[in-house]
Amino acid sequence: MMSVLTNCAGRLVAVRSKLVLLAAVVLLAGCSANPIYKTTGAVLAGYSEGEATPYVMQMSDPEMACALGEGIDPLLYSFSRINDAPDTTGSLLMLLAGNCIESQAWEAELAYLRADYEGNVPAAKDAREQSKRLYALTAERRLVAFRRAMAAYDFDPSKEPLECPFLFDEQDEMTFLLGLLTGMQAVVNDANSGARAGIPRNIAPQAERAATCVDNAKLGGLPNAIRALVWLLLPDTQPELAPDPWMVLKNSSAVGVRAGIRASMAVEAVAAETFGRPDVLADVVRRFAEAENTIEVWDEYRLVDSIAGRVIRFTSDKHWAAQYGYRTPQTYFGKMSPERDTENVETMSLDDLL
Repeated sequence: MMSVLTNCAGRLVAVRSKLVLLAAVVLLAGCSANPIYKTTGAVLAGYSEGEATPYVMQMSDPEMACALGEGIDPLLYSFSRINDAPDTTGSLLMLLAGNCIESQAWEAELAYLRADYEGNVPAAKDAREQSKRLYALTAERRLVAFRRAMAAYDFDPSKEPLECPFLFDEQDEMTFLLGLLTGMQAVVNDANSGARAGIPRNIAPQAERAATCVDNAKLGGLPNAIRALVWLLLPDTQPELAPDPWMVLKNSSAVGVRAGIRASMAVEAVAAETFGRPDVLADVVRRFAEAENTIEVWDEYRLVDSIAGRVIRFTSDKHWAAQYGYRTPQTYFGKMSPERDTENVETMSLDDLL
């Protein structure tokens, strides 16, 4: 009897071992062999679209958001091997991942400017090379974000005549518009890298045309700001009766402040840097700093305004690093020199002390 029980127990152990082995094989065999993966991918994509994306857009910490983009994007897109890719959320995730690398590129560029100010040639050369490499990677990520945004809405930006995509709600409009802006940023980043990423330059005129598909006032003047930047880059794209691009940029920035989202100001600052307009740069940095105490930020897209603030502060830091060898002091943000403003300074009457 005992021997029979022993034999049965042995067979059960063998069967259990085979089942465990079979389960491992199924898990390792690939997504097509495990329907749970398909379900998980669909749930994850739906959650990202319906919950994660709105939550992230309300964040005010760009560093935390960019870390989420780098961490979640590979996980989410690993399921694209069995499910349709969630390109709407994916474009925003890669946008955030691009911001991570751009932050590193900014730090390298500031290091270059400080070393150049100090006359440290080897350090300046090294930091300059590092910044170019990082800008190239930034451009590559942003090209992916642009293409995902276009694919998400089945939009062909090169098609003639222009056929605007169907944008179901406000989140779709913002996602599509940020995709256009990211494409433009990829072109600028590639130029900063020395054209190492090989970003197609035709993205610029495509973004200019596509920006007409969304409401300018509703989205804080950003569509017209994008168009004006393209007009400066490619004057032939500017319509015959269009106003001066610099006027459009300034007006778009004002619209952005009223709407509670200052992305247009960041575009204006980038244009001022790119085309050597220190007067415009000083003015937009001043206007941004002044708006800090009065603006009611658009809660649903607080992250966009926060990222715009980082762009403005970086342009200010670059000026200060080049001119004075250090970043913008907090008390001088909005100004382009350490000179005190002596106008309208209240003075104490000595008679009051007597």
